[in-house]
Amino acid sequence: MRNVSHARATEVRDTQDSSSSWVSKIVNPVAILAKLQFLCPAPKFSKQVSMIEAYLRANNMFVDYNEPQIDRVYSSYLELDLNDVEPCISGPKRPHDRVTLKEMKSDWHACLDNKVGFKGFAVPKEQQEKVVKFDFHGQPAELKHGSVVIAAITSCTNTSNPSVMLGAALVAKKACELGLEVKPWVKTSLAPGSGVVTKYLLKSGLQEYFNKQGFHLVGYGCTTCIGNSGDLDESVSAAITENDVVAAAVLSGNRNFEGRVHPLTRANYLASPPLVVAYALAGTVDIDFEKEPIGIGKDGKEVYFRDIWPTTEEIAEVVQSSVLPDMFKSTYNAITKGNPMWNELPVPEASLYSWDSNSTYIHEPPYFKDMTMSPPGPHAVKDAYCLLNFGDSITTDHISPAGSIHKDSPAAKYLLERGVDRKDFNSYGSRRGNDEVMARGTFANIRIVNKFLNGEVGPKTIHVPTGEKLSVFDAATKYKSEGHDTIILAGAEYGSGSSRDWAAKGPMLLGVKAVISKSFERIHRSNLVGMGIIPLCFKAGEDADSLGLTGHERFTINLPTEVSEIRPGQDVTITTDNGKSFSCTLRFDTEVELAYYNHGGILPYVIRNMAGGQN
Repeated sequence: MRNVSHARATEVRDTQDSSSSWVSKIVNPVAILAKLQFLCPAPKFSKQVSMIEAYLRANNMFVDYNEPQIDRVYSSYLELDLNDVEPCISGPKRPHDRVTLKEMKSDWHACLDNKVGFKGFAVPKEQQEKVVKFDFHGQPAELKHGSVVIAAITSCTNTSNPSVMLGAALVAKKACELGLEVKPWVKTSLAPGSGVVTKYLLKSGLQEYFNKQGFHLVGYGCTTCIGNSGDLDESVSAAITENDVVAAAVLSGNRNFEGRVHPLTRANYLASPPLVVAYALAGTVDIDFEKEPIGIGKDGKEVYFRDIWPTTEEIAEVVQSSVLPDMFKSTYNAITKGNPMWNELPVPEASLYSWDSNSTYIHEPPYFKDMTMSPPGPHAVKDAYCLLNFGDSITTDHISPAGSIHKDSPAAKYLLERGVDRKDFNSYGSRRGNDEVMARGTFANIRIVNKFLNGEVGPKTIHVPTGEKLSVFDAATKYKSEGHDTIILAGAEYGSGSSRDWAAKGPMLLGVKAVISKSFERIHRSNLVGMGIIPLCFKAGEDADSLGLTGHERFTINLPTEVSEIRPGQDVTITTDNGKSFSCTLRFDTEVELAYYNHGGILPYVIRNMAGGQN
């Protein structure tokens, strides 16, 4: 495999000003200026270049090799040998689990063997090679563990690079010329982040080959990457569910957390657009591209990965001839004009939004209900029940999924009661303007693991007082109706993944008052504070298991009753009804966060300040 492009950077310090901050030094700023010349209209170019050059020089980020060179002081020296750069993908359940392409086959078999976890599916040895045969609209078809059922070129970030997009199209073209075709039961799609991509694909004549391999344009922006892939064919779904197949999705997105991409793809791999096409053609992730053929060509000979991979020169040639400045100008000049449907929407003249009580997409949230102009101050958390007991790496996708709404979920029940057909459920992401849907979707990820359930996977929990197994929403509603606060126990990296506001809003609406974990993802911790939820960290070396906490206890968090007596990062004692006592670190990290907590969250804090209330 050849690398399409490379960049190099290091850290440099301004030696003329010892108080200046550390900045990144771009080795070849001339390349940036050339890119600007390519994109900017001529009259604007000179001024733009001058401004950027002045900025780079002022920050010691500009190196002109035509000038005498001076010694520069660097914080560290980093060396990158391009011979060491290897193609890779990541998965099957987390974006930071990198797998080199040459190790993919062995890594996949290790995942089948390993116990259930981020790198494991616990498939018994005797079942790992089973083949499931089924009928796909009159055509014989088959699936195995690792079979690709979704291949999506998607994401607004990874589809904005002309080199990889045209490179992917060239892979499709070479495959067509050799007689390879993506199997029809693989759900393929093309969703670039910009309309410019369509223009240069058409200009190059390569969109035709994408279409022949099933990668038709489906739209722009977030699709499979956020869970908007839509249903699989019924025959494919049945083959997966009835035979417990670990099916795979390969996509050019940047998130692949459990349950996010599709409910039926337990293995989800992130790859470059060209690799998405390659894996779609292979039909499986259980392949060594260096040693095994992707398929059989029209001449009856084996076709290998190297046979369909374009050279850097081939890609550069088509980029040069097909990616033109006017494509960017015409697309972005029209970006604020909208489209006829958008422009024809009626706009009410009232200064206040008129809530439609019948809308299942937009609903007036309860954040300001019964709000007074005086801050409520710290709230006591006394004898709270544990709503959920988690292990490590609970992501924002576990907490507030953005993908499809499961047919048996509380959110589905809510929509059905309001006359919404199942085919019109859409996704949680599309209905994030409705707090009733989103509260019901909180902790509704179908792959979530709650220690209360002893290994059972899914969005359920135990209502501790009665021992009932309920959906998380129903359990939270029951606790609230009984007048009980709730807390969450968790392991390390709670809230990792996409920074999603609903991952904090949802728990707040469920009545969660605190989260006690080993550690938090930085932005999610801040979001919890913003919604009035107390973040607490176990002391180093401790967690719920080491302290003997099962989650069946009742928890009292002994915080001072006056905000003036609370300090960022102070120790807080937590006691339980069975006599346990332990200390945690309060993760209000700044005085401003204490102010948010005093107001019940950032939203009432802002409203009170806007209305001239107390700080």
